[in-house]
Amino acid sequence: MACFLVPAAEAIVVTAAYVAAKKHEQKIEAPKLADGETFATDDVKITWSRRLSWLLGLLWGGVILLAFEHFWHGEVVPFPPFLTAMSSPDDAAEMFHEMATVGVSMAICVTAVWGAICAAAEVKVKAIKASLKKNAA
Repeated sequence: MACFLVPAAEAIVVTAAYVAAKKHEQKIEAPKLADGETFATDDVKITWSRRLSWLLGLLWGGVILLAFEHFWHGEVVPFPPFLTAMSSPDDAAEMFHEMATVGVSMAICVTAVWGAICAAAEVKVKAIKASLKKNAA
């Protein structure tokens, strides 16, 4: 019914963190680029804003697909109260239970998959750094 609202709330928080990380990284990199510094191979890394953008893609993609699916099945409507489960207290209790179980588990699962993606990317970056050092020597 409304399980997609939990990942949507996480996506909103992650979006704010992404914007903050992006601004912070731009403050750090702008002076380097203005001075014409070149980046060494040791500086090769995946930034936090890049990693958070992967999580944002996973979260917002899932939220949009789930919202469409719930709309398709008539559980979300384009008029108030927007969620058909909000029409009665019994249905609302069931909806909150679903949000607490299914919604939270979906958010945790997506975040765990993102963590695995980040770990795999970090392993790949370390392999590339080692290869660059080996070729430079």
